[in-house]
Amino acid sequence: MATVELRFSALPEHVRTARLVAAAVARRAGVDEAVLDEVRLAVGEACTRAVGLHQSHGVLAPVRVVLIEEEKQFSIEVGDEAPHGNGNGPGVSQPQAHAADDLEPEGEDEMGLAVISGLVDDVEVSADETGGLIKMSWPTAPATLLP
Repeated sequence: MATVELRFSALPEHVRTARLVAAAVARRAGVDEAVLDEVRLAVGEACTRAVGLHQSHGVLAPVRVVLIEEEKQFSIEVGDEAPHGNGNGPGVSQPQAHAADDLEPEGEDEMGLAVISGLVDDVEVSADETGGLIKMSWPTAPATLLP
């Protein structure tokens, strides 16, 4: 298992860098080329959401992006340290395996989650008073050796 961790100041101009790094690592991990645009868009939405939460709550900590390459799966975790008052209690996981149409966006945070759930089949969202985490996963193809 290979892991790449990226931390960046909660500034919108750093989101593009996170998208580019995620796409490069996903490509190396064996994510299908046709899916790389979805990876870029999903990471962009998750990072933009985290930046917005940090800025609106005055959080000075960096946004965390962890890229995890496993044998048959590539995962990306985007974490923030903004307090989430979602009413679900601490540590409650909210799998987002349903269609984007099933979500009722009430603000920019929910809209970003709706976009992500429309792009990624395997999404988990968890949040509590110490921060939130969006975990997204894609299947990978086995590496082929070139002659």
